[in-house]
Amino acid sequence: MGQIIAIDYGKARCGIAATDDMQIIASGLDTVETRFLIDFLKNYFSLNKVDAAVVGLPVDLKGNNSEVETDILGFIEKFKAEFPQIEVHRFDERFTSKMASFFISQSGKSRKQRQQKGLIDKVSATIILQNFLEQRTR
Repeated sequence: MGQIIAIDYGKARCGIAATDDMQIIASGLDTVETRFLIDFLKNYFSLNKVDAAVVGLPVDLKGNNSEVETDILGFIEKFKAEFPQIEVHRFDERFTSKMASFFISQSGKSRKQRQQKGLIDKVSATIILQNFLEQRTR
């Protein structure tokens, strides 16, 4: 069994999280500039067995797609062309950034550390992945 990764896709940078090989626990992996995302994934996939990817689905409270969705769909096309053996799932990412900010604030990190957007992206990806894992087991 391989890992599942999650991508919290953004125009500037993407948070990445991954499960353990048993697909039980989600952990923050890294934050990567969006322009280097495919290269990062190529390297990661060469070192780790990955079965699936979960890409955040940014929708508002009314269920409308966010403006970044067009960029995400383009990324998913590139991803599928580059990694056809890896299954892609979408998962609602509503409130993950707010939840990530809250969890970081509760973690005892300094104010400067809490304001690092890259940390928020990585934690958001972890929340997306953990929620995906929980829903999958129901």
